[in-house]
Amino acid sequence: MIQSMTGYGKAEAMLPGGKLTVEIRTLNSKSADINIKSSLLPKDKDIYIRKKLAERLQRGTIDVFLNWEASASEAGKAVNAQMVAEYLQEIKAIVPVKGDVADATLLGAILRMPDVAVKKEDIVTEENWPVVEEAFEKALDALCVYRDKEGAVLYKDVTSRVDKILALYDKVEALEGERIATVKEKMQKALADLAAKPNPERFEQELIFYLEKYDINEEKVRLRQHCKYFMDTIDTEPYPGKKLGFIIQEMGREINTTGSKANHAGIQKLVVQMKDELEKAREQSMNIL
Repeated sequence: MIQSMTGYGKAEAMLPGGKLTVEIRTLNSKSADINIKSSLLPKDKDIYIRKKLAERLQRGTIDVFLNWEASASEAGKAVNAQMVAEYLQEIKAIVPVKGDVADATLLGAILRMPDVAVKKEDIVTEENWPVVEEAFEKALDALCVYRDKEGAVLYKDVTSRVDKILALYDKVEALEGERIATVKEKMQKALADLAAKPNPERFEQELIFYLEKYDINEEKVRLRQHCKYFMDTIDTEPYPGKKLGFIIQEMGREINTTGSKANHAGIQKLVVQMKDELEKAREQSMNIL
């Protein structure tokens, strides 16, 4: 089963002093672009988590968020209240200020001064790392479940596009006989307008030469081969996304060549429809892992 590169997973770890929330979000990308948007992880754990993410997720833009929510008892220790009061008293002694608004303005400035914020101990430690790692694993598992579900939707969509392209090419084949008759009629009319009487054998030779120039049998064969290769790849390879993009390029070449050789309004309309289906398949395949 294929996976989407778009996903989301979340888990929580209850630690002494509060709750650590782990969130992982992914979007499509050509490589593994990992961004851990937190300073809570020690350096050795940061490296470990990046390696694990790359192994399990393979590629994509991978954003990791760690949010710490201190318990009520710990939150009160985050600010040195005595120090704040002393700073406020000293400033008022130097520059008299009045009113609640003035106090609020001073307070904002004081909170940015040294020694006001109490230095917290490291939240993620060797002692609680097993609990934190378990939260990472749960978030990763949830993310992979999400990507599997999205992958099933992508599979259904892109394979239906390929089926439609094949069905449209069947209609192209059905118009082949009409196209030959139309070409022959046009050539005969052109000769009639010129009041020319060509040798019948020579006329047939020229007609055959003209039709060979616009023959699309090779395009039909190659397009069907590409479509089969597409289905084999998406059904058998664990991470087919990049290869599917290359196959779609080859499919596009055959469809474009068919359009350039068509010389028939009905076939041209079918080619436009095939291009539309292929472009939709291309857009969706860019999100396949």
